[in-house]
Amino acid sequence: MAELSLNVQSRELSTKGANNKLRRDGFVPGILYSTETEPTAITVSEVSLKPFVYTSETHIISLNIDNKDSQKAILKDIQFHPITDRIVHVDLLGLTAGHKIIVPCPVVLNGTSKGVREGGMLNVHVHKLEIECLPKDLPESIDIDISNMMMGDAVHVEDLNIEGIRFVVPGETIIVSVEKARGAEDVTAEDGAIDGSIEPEVIAKGKSDEEDGE
Repeated sequence: MAELSLNVQSRELSTKGANNKLRRDGFVPGILYSTETEPTAITVSEVSLKPFVYTSETHIISLNIDNKDSQKAILKDIQFHPITDRIVHVDLLGLTAGHKIIVPCPVVLNGTSKGVREGGMLNVHVHKLEIECLPKDLPESIDIDISNMMMGDAVHVEDLNIEGIRFVVPGETIIVSVEKARGAEDVTAEDGAIDGSIEPEVIAKGKSDEEDGE
């Protein structure tokens, strides 16, 4: 697990207007949570925060507070502006050795499915999985090899077994599946109708026996 440094400054809890000014100046207001101390209001440069947000990996953050205090942390929650998609708020979670944490971890698929090579369609149902583990066991990603997946195959959460990791989501949750492409189904149906293996729908004409008896 790679560690990256991030400089933040402590701040006083302030008004919405003051937070908006911070954002206009290129900073993001946030909160640092910890099991050992009270929540701390912080501010961080939006530019320096982006590598932790726009990534397919989970990182442990070596957090430098006011250039003096250092603490390990992870991203807990990110809020984005509904129109501009800029980061407007960040929550960080301080890590404590020996204390388990629950965090979302990105799913990374490796390889090319045999089923896809044969014309199937790869469906990714979830891009992140919520896991519980100790900070020392936190993986950068959940890696899944899909090379041997055939048409109709699926990988469920219960199929994964990673030492030190407990998946919070239900075991029957589908992560990725390989399914027959819709176009292929249409072609199969048409071929069946041509060779007689699929009987055409019969549309009744005229009156039924019940109608004749009336």
